[in-house]
Amino acid sequence: MTKPAIPATPDEVTAEWMSAVLGTPVTDVVVGAIGTGQTGATYRASVTYGGDPGGLPDTFVVKLPSQEEAVRASASFGYQAEHAFYTEVADTVQVPMPRCYHCDINSDGTDFVLVLADMAPAVQGDQIAGCGAQEAELAARALAGLHGPRWCDPAWRDFAGAAMGKPDPDSAKGLGDVFAMAVGMTKDKLGQRLSADDAATLDAIAEVMTPWLLLEPDRFSILHGDFRLDNLLFDPDHTRISVVDWQTLAVGLPARDLAYFIASGLDPQLRGEVERDLVKTYHRELLTHGVQGYDAETCWRDYRLGLLQVPLITALAVAFVTSTERGDDVMVAMIQRSCRAIRELGSLELIKELAVRS
Repeated sequence: MTKPAIPATPDEVTAEWMSAVLGTPVTDVVVGAIGTGQTGATYRASVTYGGDPGGLPDTFVVKLPSQEEAVRASASFGYQAEHAFYTEVADTVQVPMPRCYHCDINSDGTDFVLVLADMAPAVQGDQIAGCGAQEAELAARALAGLHGPRWCDPAWRDFAGAAMGKPDPDSAKGLGDVFAMAVGMTKDKLGQRLSADDAATLDAIAEVMTPWLLLEPDRFSILHGDFRLDNLLFDPDHTRISVVDWQTLAVGLPARDLAYFIASGLDPQLRGEVERDLVKTYHRELLTHGVQGYDAETCWRDYRLGLLQVPLITALAVAFVTSTERGDDVMVAMIQRSCRAIRELGSLELIKELAVRS
């Protein structure tokens, strides 16, 4: 059977194309835009079958690259990372996610398509509003299912599919330099929306970014890299969760994902009340996935270290991703919450202490 071509636009997601992808006759397809992604374009495809669909759903989510040529070229590394996740990683971990029916990419990563199960009526989390303790616990358990099954798998050391691989001294210095530049651009762009304390915290983080990237090299796993509420889908009764958007796939200290979610998505007062319990939940779940030799206190320390994942990703996004009104609001909320957590939990002091020891 001829491999289906990669559609460049939603108009090319035709009944013929869906038939080829699904392996069953489709007589009609209606495609409509959903979501407001800044580096990708997402659509809902409602299909009509020409016979018994054999249990296939009536609607799917189809993800294509940005329809803006300049964005598409600059975001190709993200499309390559998402393709790598669904084709090389998804079946080897136990993170809850929509079923993938088709994933393809061209050689340079600028043409990409992903066909997923439509999780409606599940709803996307709201990064600005934040979430409650129940939703946060679901997220912590989901992360253990991502990290635990292949905890410290040697294959991650040279995993080419990650947008950010496991750092060595040279790559850590390079990213540290880029981050320092991004911090300056972030302060310029967001201006008075950042407090003096938060601006000073960002400057202090820039000074330790390179050594931070190299800390605890013996504990690593695949990371989502941007594990936040906007990339999570919650069932209406908030008892189940699905994780989407794997364009920032990375390799590093696993608790970076957990710290990123908690520090960016919870109101600071709620975070202070529940973060210890959430870290304990995550740790207990890791043990059920076979992780050994990792005690609860080390996990808590890793969580404190991992908080720098938030300013790392947000500063890079503010500096290098096309700005939108909501996007800027999201970035401000994440920076404010995470900088406060970094100060309250003494993350910078911990990094300096560990850097001296190493």
